[in-house]
Amino acid sequence: MKTLRFLTVTACMAVLVFATSCSSMRGLGRKGTVIPKSEKTASKAVKGNTVTPAEGVKVEAPEKSSLSDSVQRQAFLFQVNDNAQHARFITSKIKFSVEVGNQNMTLTGNLKMKRDDVIRLQLMAFGFVEAGRLEFTPDYVLIIDRINKQYLKVPYSHLDFMRNSNIDFYVIQALFWNELFQPGKSHLTDSNLKSYKTEQGADDDIIVALEDGKLSYRWMVDHLAAHVKMANIMYNDRYRGNYQLNWDYEDFKKHDSKRFPMTHKVSFSTPQKEIKFEMMLNYLGNEDNWETRTTLSGKYRQVEVDEILRRFMAL
Repeated sequence: MKTLRFLTVTACMAVLVFATSCSSMRGLGRKGTVIPKSEKTASKAVKGNTVTPAEGVKVEAPEKSSLSDSVQRQAFLFQVNDNAQHARFITSKIKFSVEVGNQNMTLTGNLKMKRDDVIRLQLMAFGFVEAGRLEFTPDYVLIIDRINKQYLKVPYSHLDFMRNSNIDFYVIQALFWNELFQPGKSHLTDSNLKSYKTEQGADDDIIVALEDGKLSYRWMVDHLAAHVKMANIMYNDRYRGNYQLNWDYEDFKKHDSKRFPMTHKVSFSTPQKEIKFEMMLNYLGNEDNWETRTTLSGKYRQVEVDEILRRFMAL
């Protein structure tokens, strides 16, 4: 029974990884869509026109109408981009839960991230035995089922939908690290920021938008703190239906002079399925004495993407 449950989590995580490039869920700032109240995190009231950002330096808070000016809009986007983590490593114990239909389960584990190099999720059985591992690098995605000695290792270039949609390691990294991103860009420059549009959202939030063919990207940004509270990727397909990924960030804590979300809530929906993940960090560490690449013995058998997808569709 426990083996089946771990395989369920592995399958769901794999589908979330591979479906990111054609995602969709609650349309942030899109015409005819509504953000649920549970996802409208109210900004804290601030007296006057000044706020205290994470670095502790007072700056002038932009007026609601100021973002209609291109110079002010660029300055706001620069502030959002600058509020991204500068830490090289982020590590933590985590509590990880997944919900698919009426199935729910919760596991503990570890999150280990090294900037521009690797993102690793380790899921534990009984609190101390590793049951599964998900590893992103700039070159591939690795999913390991320790219980059944199986693994899936897929280069991004072998996934047509990821390649065609410009979804790569750096987009996935931005979602985990709570940052703005542009498909095909490993880092954002001041010039890249000119591609975004902004509009006034609910509760004094700002909606940052980017369009790319059938794909559209939205970020809900706190107007005063200038940090990302939600990321949304939507793929519109008039024939097969919409796909959507929604990533909420909550409970921000200070880490290396910047703020980082301790709670990540992820929802992924297709015309047939919806899966939900929640990842809660116990603390914010910067451990660097760990191997950044996983090596497997000959006892492990490689499986194909289709096998993982079949497992998911059978849930």
